[in-house]
This record gives sequence, structure tokens and C-alpha cells, in this order.
Amino acid sequence: MSEKLITPWDVDGTLNDDSYVPSYIEEMAYQVLTHYDLTVRNLEVIATKADKGGLIWKIETNRGPFSLKVLHRRPTRSLFSLGAQAYLVEEKSARVPPIFKTKTGDDYVEMGGKLWFIAEWIDLTEASEDLEGAKLLCAGLGDFHRLSKGYEPPYGAEKPSRLYRWPKKYEKMIKKMNWFRDITTAYPEMPASSTILSVLDMFEDQAKKALSQLESSNYKKLVKKGNKEWGLVHQDYGWANGQLGPDGVWLIDLDGVAYDLPIRDLRKLITNQMEELGAWDLEWIKGMIEAYHETNPIDKDLYHILWIDMCLPNEFYLQVKDMVYDPTVFLDEEVNTIVKNIIELDQSKWPVLEELKEWKGAFTE
Repeated sequence: MSEKLITPWDVDGTLNDDSYVPSYIEEMAYQVLTHYDLTVRNLEVIATKADKGGLIWKIETNRGPFSLKVLHRRPTRSLFSLGAQAYLVEEKSARVPPIFKTKTGDDYVEMGGKLWFIAEWIDLTEASEDLEGAKLLCAGLGDFHRLSKGYEPPYGAEKPSRLYRWPKKYEKMIKKMNWFRDITTAYPEMPASSTILSVLDMFEDQAKKALSQLESSNYKKLVKKGNKEWGLVHQDYGWANGQLGPDGVWLIDLDGVAYDLPIRDLRKLITNQMEELGAWDLEWIKGMIEAYHETNPIDKDLYHILWIDMCLPNEFYLQVKDMVYDPTVFLDEEVNTIVKNIIELDQSKWPVLEELKEWKGAFTE
């Protein structure tokens, strides 16, 4: 009889209990634990990805607390991230949780078509959500990027890289602007349609200009250094996944790490924070870039790419891109309000970017 595969248990988002775990997965967890030299006293669900088939428990054992995690991605993809976690700890002494090995000295157990692993439990607290907290996060991110250089994944792992895909990402955004135009034109009765349609030309123009700037930059020269030279990006970095612990900022949840230019993480952190603030703030952005630069220096070519990526209408695109799946549900009043806020946010963006364009306080020559 073949082993049951782990599948998402909340594909439609209707499950109200965030701590619910199907019984067959709980049974697998206890089977996985038999591979470890641990006496487990208690399992507590910390977080689930019920729509993807992943979760994490805190486990109390005879050796103290640990985390037990089932990674929702393909085993070959998860092998890349686990290899990165081991590399960062064992080779670079980075502040990421060390993996606790099985009885046979392995980093993981494969079961249910997923990779499971145990890591040391690190007591962490979130940084304050002010500029000083943001600086701490940026400094920790720079450390992570610098230390991740040189990583070579284990045999059999995928090698996810976004390093060479920047132009395609920009082109995809431009292409989808036409899709959004067709959809909102086809559903004029939906509350968000007219608002989105009224700004599509503007945001499409921004994306086209950003692509043109990327093509005329030194992007191609930079990426020739290759994956190992640039190292890894986290891809989901923020207050939840960069937290304060022993000796500084610790990075957790490395499931999605991939090769890329490091400033992709920094750009996401900056633009997400500007959206939280409700307006672009020059002091915040300079402070965040300077804090990052102290731990992982940014040269003028890389700074230029960061600036170009901030010009892209990232916030608008992220908020409206899911309309393609079910426009009659998606284009509601809530989305209309969100898009109106983004339009207002965009008005404060360009004066700040103009100030940052020629700013030489952050990067090395």
C-alpha cells in the first residue's frame, strides 16, 4: 500500500480554525519523531499553511524545546532551502536556527511527499515597528545576504534562481496591465473596475519606464557574477521573519530562499513599509538603506537597480493581480478602497524617488 501524500486542507480559505491539522498528518508527525533521539512530551501547533500543506509545531522534549516543521514545497525545492539553512549555520555561523539531525545524521525525514525537519527553538521577539526597528531588520538582512554568498546546494536539489529573470518580471507586469484593462472593461458594474481602469495607463507607463531603465542599467554586468557570488534572498522578509534574539536579528522561515540580487529583499521591505505608513518617507528609506549598507555594502550599480525596482508599480500590481481568477468576486468595494489608497500613496512616492535618485550617502563608489 502506497504512503498517503500530504495535501492542502483548506484550499478555499473557509477553515476558521488556524490550529487545525488533519489526523493523518498528526500521525505522520509521530512517525517522523521516531527518527530522532528525542523524548517528546508535547506538540503545539504554532502556524499552518493549510492552503499549501505545510505547518510548524513547537515540541517540548527531554532536551528542551524544538520546532518540527513540514515544508509544503516539492522535496527537491525544500532540499535547497534546508541545505541553505545548514550552510548558513555550519559554515557561516549565521543567526538562523540550527537543524537538529536524525539518529542517522540526516537533516530531514521524507514522508507524505514532503520534507520534515527539526530545528532548535530560539526565543525571539519582534522588533519595534518604528524606524529604529526597521534599521535593525535591515542590518540583519544585510548580514544574511553577505553570509549566504558561496552557497552550493546539495546533490539532487533544485537551484531556484531569480537572478536572470528581472526583465521578464517587468515584462510580465506590463503584459498583465492589458489583461487588467480587458477584465475591468468587461465587468464595469463591479465597484473596483472604474477606479482601476482610470489608473491603468499611468501604472503601465511607470512599468514601461522602469523596464527601459533596467535595460539601460548595468544589470547584465551585475548578474554575470552568478548565483553563488550573489547568494540568497529570503523572499518573505519582514517583522515576522526577522526577529530579535541572542546577539542580534535572527532570520526564520527560510523555506522560500532563492538566488537573486540581494536588494530585491530590501526593496520589498522598504515598499511594504511605505504602504504601512500610508506615504513615502525619505527619512525612513535613507535610514533603512544606510543600516543595510553597514552590514552588506551597496555599490552604485546595485543602488541604481534598487532605485529602478522602487519605480515599478509593485504595490498596485500585488493588490490587483488576483482579479484574473474570479473578477466577479475580487473586484469588490474593499479592493476599490485599497486601490484608492495606493493611488494616494503613489503621489507621495515620486518626490521621494527624485530625492533618492542622486543620493550618494548610502552606497560605495
